[in-house]
Amino acid sequence: MTSAAETSTGESWTAAFAHALRPLIDAARTEVAPPFDASFAEQLGRRLVAIAARTLVLELHNARGTLAGSTGTERFTEFTRNLDLAELFTRYPVLAKLLAQACELAVSTHHELSSRFTRDRAEIVRIVFRGVDPGALTSIETGRGDPHQQGRTVAVLTFESGARLIYRPRPVGLHVRFVDQLEWLSKRTGIELRSPRLVERDGYGWLEFVDQEPCADVAGVAEFYRRLGALLALLYAVDGTDMHYENLIACGDQPVLVDVETLFHPTLTPGSDPAALALARSVHRTALLPHVLLGDNGVVDVSGVGGDQGVPSPLDVVDWADAGTDRMRLVRRPLETPGAFNRPLLSGVPTEPADYQDSLLAGFRAGYDAILAHRDELLRLVRACASEEVRFVARATRQYAVLLDESTHPSVLVDALDRDLAFGVLVVDDPLLDRLVPFEVADLWRGDVPLFTCRPGSRDLWTASGLRLPGMLPEPGLHAVERKITGMNEVDRHDQQWVITASLASRPRPVSHRSGASLPGHVAAVDPDPARLLVAACGIADQILAHAVTGEDRVNWLGLELVDDRHWAVQPLGAGLSTGYTGVALFLAELGALTGAARYVDFAAAAMRPLPGLLELFGSEPELAAAAGGGIHGLAGICYGLARMTPLLGLDPSWLKSAVSLMPREDTSVSVVDGVAGSLAAMIAIGTPESLALAGHYATELRAAVCRENGFARGLAGIGWALRRYAAAVSDELSHVAGRAFLESDAIDPADTGWCSGLAGAALARDDERLVCLLAAREPLRDMSLCHGELGVIEALSAHHPGAATRRTALLLGALDEHGARCAAPGGVASPGLLTGLAGIGHGLLRRGFPVPSVLLLDSL
Repeated sequence: MTSAAETSTGESWTAAFAHALRPLIDAARTEVAPPFDASFAEQLGRRLVAIAARTLVLELHNARGTLAGSTGTERFTEFTRNLDLAELFTRYPVLAKLLAQACELAVSTHHELSSRFTRDRAEIVRIVFRGVDPGALTSIETGRGDPHQQGRTVAVLTFESGARLIYRPRPVGLHVRFVDQLEWLSKRTGIELRSPRLVERDGYGWLEFVDQEPCADVAGVAEFYRRLGALLALLYAVDGTDMHYENLIACGDQPVLVDVETLFHPTLTPGSDPAALALARSVHRTALLPHVLLGDNGVVDVSGVGGDQGVPSPLDVVDWADAGTDRMRLVRRPLETPGAFNRPLLSGVPTEPADYQDSLLAGFRAGYDAILAHRDELLRLVRACASEEVRFVARATRQYAVLLDESTHPSVLVDALDRDLAFGVLVVDDPLLDRLVPFEVADLWRGDVPLFTCRPGSRDLWTASGLRLPGMLPEPGLHAVERKITGMNEVDRHDQQWVITASLASRPRPVSHRSGASLPGHVAAVDPDPARLLVAACGIADQILAHAVTGEDRVNWLGLELVDDRHWAVQPLGAGLSTGYTGVALFLAELGALTGAARYVDFAAAAMRPLPGLLELFGSEPELAAAAGGGIHGLAGICYGLARMTPLLGLDPSWLKSAVSLMPREDTSVSVVDGVAGSLAAMIAIGTPESLALAGHYATELRAAVCRENGFARGLAGIGWALRRYAAAVSDELSHVAGRAFLESDAIDPADTGWCSGLAGAALARDDERLVCLLAAREPLRDMSLCHGELGVIEALSAHHPGAATRRTALLLGALDEHGARCAAPGGVASPGLLTGLAGIGHGLLRRGFPVPSVLLLDSL
């Protein structure tokens, strides 16, 4: 989060506020020897303004009408020149304490840094600068990174020659050990990996300043990503995390990690979902792969391969409107992300990591195979880390930063108790986190981002002040790393490669629901007889089962799925029909009923096991049910899936009754996929008295709906189709007329052939043979999915053009044999979901050979 003192409006107002606080700054400046006193005063001024800005702006507003000057800028200057600090501090004693404390800490940390540098200079020159004296020290820039342990921050020292040096005020022993591991990996793979030269001291260290350098050519970029892949394999093995864009430097063709304090990071069990635990233990945990921050303004990738520049920050940040005038006021708005130095440059342009997926995977395989072949050597190296200090990330640093910023509001700077109460949001009813709250509050009072550390060989935590908290962790981080390295094998490597591929495919990009590229013309057709279709569906199901993650009492999957229709994300499947485990279970249950294979039925039943608990939670917390919403994506899809699977799996009928009772009567959307139209169609298909009563309510709502989008899934065609289906079910002429009006308003895009927004959906909604013939003339699609792929098209063709449906099914089977299943996710990444993934492809294959009800049309049983 950008603090109030670091906005896009420039530094002039900051300097003016710093002038108002000059007595404090000048008093601290006298404690610092020239020539560093001037830069010290400037940096301290920015820090004090960050603390006082909100209060000063409030006082500025209170003084309006009494300030001299003909312009807002002149009146602002008048205020800063004549501010009575003594009076201000009398009204805001907490502010006075915070400002005085910041001055004291700035002086003490400056003296500590200076004395350490003087003592260590000779060793720094010998090791970091390889014996070449960089000349006199000309500047010290503090404030790099977050403040910890009484205001200590990373600093950059600049010398007369232009050379620079990094000062880290925390132990660097883990980095020393990691250098040993990198050297071992370089030797075993033949892939040279670079790390910063460093000097280790007791409690702190000095590191080489690594600058971003461009790559000379594409080959250099490919080598960068090959090295990054090998580095990823090692970080995965040693449970590294938090390797975001600020911790990686692209130095030519070398990815250089400059902060490794979160190796051996403990994995806290994320609930009972085995897929969530698998994700937490996977390569995804490193944050080196795409890691999307989502907000109202969009998404941004903050990972080691991300750090996108010039995109709006997804979350509103604190900024100032009319800064430097007497109309200055706090606003919250997105700012452009500044980017970083983590991505290799080619001709001055940051490269796109997804374009170098093959190189990254090649490096990962090389690193992983080296670990498999020489795991005992790596185990000896990691055991040597047992006593090194590891940073334990209790909460997101962003949360602490927001708290620090918000705790400078004038309302909590009068009484210390009010500020303590503001920090009460840290209490979250979590046994571990809540025990840490008193220590977090103490750090926050000092203006620090709270810091906790652990040791790989221990279950204990340590606070920023060095207090030991015994037995806080479920197990020592070293034990988990040893278990992971011992258990690494070819199956796990394949699973991690899927996570890498899926993560790279999730890089932020515009989301399209349009049909994509056509199927290559050389594919050989395969006779789509029922037996062949059943074999193909079993192959899809076995692929799904092979990637299932099993727990003690349930099974789930990791998937690459759309989140809020805004971005793709690698995540455990939720409960939904369209993208969740209910949809996967439905396909497996259908296949089990046709084949009699117990494994499909067993996995389907295990997948559905957590649903009663979820429904019970929805019943006790109605706001969660409301958030789930209706439509295929929401509770309506779950209801439909339960109605279909209750006889197939022998589920308790009360599950369905409970789910229907939780259906929202009001919805913010009117579409098929996430709103009233989908809820209406599902309730008709279920056909119980309770569901049909709800259907009548939804039809009334839908007849008066306003929609400006086109298409089946999210637009007018789907609304019209749902109303016409209701009209046919209950002989309701009003719904028939309204449905026809919606359908006639829908604009068809002939270039898009998919179900969700194109010709296939329009043909199904209208039951229009003319549109089906137009669809039959189009080329088959490479994407096989139900949503906007080939099986959605075949669904539309089968009603009025069975010959075309058969021919295209034969080509799809041929493509499946030659290339494997291609899903609707970016890059065709295989994912288990129903609308865009493998379960939907399997379901579509069954539809071609057997009387299986259509999920695209929410057919009745």
